[in-house]
Amino acid sequence: MNYELLCSKVISITRLVGNFIRKESMAFDAQSIEYKGLNDLVSYVDKNAEIQLVENLAKLIPDAGFITEEETVNSLGKTFTWIIDPLDGTTNFIHGIPTFSISIALYEDNQPVIGVVYEINRSEMFYTYKGGPAFLNQKPIRVSQSKNLSQCLLATGFPYYQFDKQLQYIQLFTEIMQKCHGLRRMGSAAVDLAYVACGRFDAYFEYNLNAYDVAAGAFLVEQAGGKILNFSGGTEFLETREVLATNNHVTEEILNLIKKHFT
Repeated sequence: MNYELLCSKVISITRLVGNFIRKESMAFDAQSIEYKGLNDLVSYVDKNAEIQLVENLAKLIPDAGFITEEETVNSLGKTFTWIIDPLDGTTNFIHGIPTFSISIALYEDNQPVIGVVYEINRSEMFYTYKGGPAFLNQKPIRVSQSKNLSQCLLATGFPYYQFDKQLQYIQLFTEIMQKCHGLRRMGSAAVDLAYVACGRFDAYFEYNLNAYDVAAGAFLVEQAGGKILNFSGGTEFLETREVLATNNHVTEEILNLIKKHFT
């Protein structure tokens, strides 16, 4: 398998669908949104984008399975599985906030081999493939070199429906905010992870995430020299739906704070 060539084809498909999303964002009517659950929004743009992605990616590896947010198709492949979020940051998109992305990962035998995150409004294509480095628009990227939390800018996400852990999370925010340069909430987990990969953020943490939110971005972080763990310090972040992504240098410092406040 030529992963570099395959990745270039995925990038072309992603740009095509990204152009569709960008065009729709200019005249989007918020009245057309639907609710999948409490504060869990979806639009015809998400669904249409996913259909386009699935149809085009299926041509690249005909027997591959798919895990998709909008469930256009969901079936594990024997060897290959695409993990897709057609519009990560739907709430931003609906409200006209220009931070949303397409996230595509390819897994082979349960291991990531391709990761693509396209931040649509800035036309920033983050991508990586097995055996290669991580890139942003054809330029290699690496995680930051900040050695201490006091030097760091962090990203996170706020719970929007699982509120039973909200107090613990606020306590964690309170302590972390006093120990770093700041805490940001972009509204797209895929973008947060891509920003860790290129060194804009030094670390990112969030819980209650799905595989399609983080599979591509997590691979980017690892390929850029970073670390991906769950809140217990294990590597099963997809299974536990918790992600701590760091530049490797501040992992222990942040993980200790998470364990202190969040169980």
